[in-house]
Amino acid sequence: MQAESDAENAAGGGAARANGTPVAPVAPVTPVVPAVGVGPGPNGDTAASGTAASGAETARSRRFPSITRDTARPEGSGRAVPGAVSTPARQWPMLSVLTATAVGLLTTALGHPRVGCLIIGVALLAASVMRRLLPSVGMLAVRSRFTDMITYGLLGVAITLLALVMPKPLLHIPFMEDVVRFTVR
Repeated sequence: MQAESDAENAAGGGAARANGTPVAPVAPVTPVVPAVGVGPGPNGDTAASGTAASGAETARSRRFPSITRDTARPEGSGRAVPGAVSTPARQWPMLSVLTATAVGLLTTALGHPRVGCLIIGVALLAASVMRRLLPSVGMLAVRSRFTDMITYGLLGVAITLLALVMPKPLLHIPFMEDVVRFTVR
């Protein structure tokens, strides 16, 4: 019995329900690729690529296409200021964080590591706050708003704590000496 129904399916007869009534085979739906351009194809015809030659409408698939044609616009790709303003002024959130970080690195290089690390940590905390409060931050937005806030915030807190527990600590955290001893030494 099973061999007969398998043979029927292979021959194109279709599947049968348990009561013996035939079920029409379902043709797989192929995704429709929108035509990029209309022009002569490789055979010299002028049909648009990705469309049926007969002009019949085919159902669109809800699947993602196997070949992507473009990238999605990132969330933070908008400008922080209207387009009539120069580019540096439009990217002021990113430039302010980069400037503060450069000042922190310069301060560290000039022999004041605690102050330099504090400036860098505060710059990252400010980036987290700007990402949360401002509707558009330009290139400061890398990922989703939540992910950027958490990333900038955690890095800012970590660098600030590092600055506060450096040798001759300003902040005494009881377990920090053990953490440093087991991770660095």
